[in-house]
Amino acid sequence: MKVIIINGPNLNLLGKREPEIYGSQTFDDYFSILKSKFPTLELHYFQSNIEGEIIGKIQETGFDFDGIILNAGAYTHTSIGIGDAVKAVTTPVIEVHISNTFSRESFRHQSYISPNAKGVIIGFGLESYHLAIQSFSK
Repeated sequence: MKVIIINGPNLNLLGKREPEIYGSQTFDDYFSILKSKFPTLELHYFQSNIEGEIIGKIQETGFDFDGIILNAGAYTHTSIGIGDAVKAVTTPVIEVHISNTFSRESFRHQSYISPNAKGVIIGFGLESYHLAIQSFSK
């Protein structure tokens, strides 16, 4: 099974950015742990701070991969284009958020991705990605 994690803006700063919300572990370190927990999966990772690059990666992988795990960061709440890209592809997409977006500012309560995602996992820290991977094996 081939799964890609696509992370959006500012997620390259995990481990440094607001550790009280996002923790102190880098995503690269966590991705290594995921790869060791799921050795039979072909796991890929992509991160960009640029909306168009995220859309491009969804389109590139959205017909050939078995799953996409998408944490679009702040673009979740603003990008109709990313929502449309999720809707356009045949690969199932799980929307993931590290923090509980509903316990934060009200603008974070809106998602343009959720209506077209297979599911949404919110608020379990980095383990949200682990839960998303598990959801593809069911």
